[in-house]
Amino acid sequence: MSATLSFTAPTQHGPQDITVSYARVGAGEPLLLLHGIGHHRQAWDPVLDILATERDVIAVDLPGFGRSTALPHGVPHDLTTTNAVLGAFCSALGLDRPHVAGNSLGGLLALELGRHNLVRSVTALSPAGFWSRAERRYAFGVLMGMRRTARSLPLPLVERMSRTAVGRTALTSTIYARPARRSPEAVVAETLALAHAEGFAETLRAGRSVRFTDDVPGIPVTVAWGDRDRLLLPRQGVRAKHAVPRARLVRLRGCGHVPMNDDPALVARVLLDGSRPQEASAASISFSTVGL
Repeated sequence: MSATLSFTAPTQHGPQDITVSYARVGAGEPLLLLHGIGHHRQAWDPVLDILATERDVIAVDLPGFGRSTALPHGVPHDLTTTNAVLGAFCSALGLDRPHVAGNSLGGLLALELGRHNLVRSVTALSPAGFWSRAERRYAFGVLMGMRRTARSLPLPLVERMSRTAVGRTALTSTIYARPARRSPEAVVAETLALAHAEGFAETLRAGRSVRFTDDVPGIPVTVAWGDRDRLLLPRQGVRAKHAVPRARLVRLRGCGHVPMNDDPALVARVLLDGSRPQEASAASISFSTVGL
């Protein structure tokens, strides 16, 4: 069910009133889902129903994305602030250290939440922050190009393109390995989400100095990477394994940067497995391939 929640979060400028949009379905242990930059919570729709059979799933629009308003003027869209907002969001919903899974920017945020011991487990799909300087410049250049394209295309043209496999490929092949599988409605919605994302520029600006180099001790961590990721290259998964040596590294065969639509069944299994007790998780990873 879709809803909005208003709450007060700590920031470097003092407590601030924040409003975010989220969807919550299912029953079981809580699992918080965090999307990537320029996307929205609907990125998780292909796996939501599967996850909801075993988890209380909360998919949130990050501040300044989707239907969530941007942070108040002067409050930076950086890791420290966004994670403080997410912590306050969880407290407002009564979530006690949920499991968390994130994609891209959301994966980086998930790892940060894990590093501060605010969650029970972390599953990060192609997380940001493990890039070299050249790889970061490349990724940011691609993202800015996607944003310019989304903002320049008239809505009727986006709608026409979305009705054909060729058009959906032209609009989304950077993030999906199998863009033709994305529904026309979803392609239109995510193109509009990218074009209208209030927090895009500030979030990208804050990411220029970000590299994740710390371990995440004490909780289960899974890092999964699509072997057809064209935005954050799969070799970055090896760096993630070096930074978080106890993490389970999983190859998502045939998947791109946003793998939930490319292979929903595989991604759902990875998320469910990553949010189980560590012993059960270790016993059920025969589908994964360690090493990229």
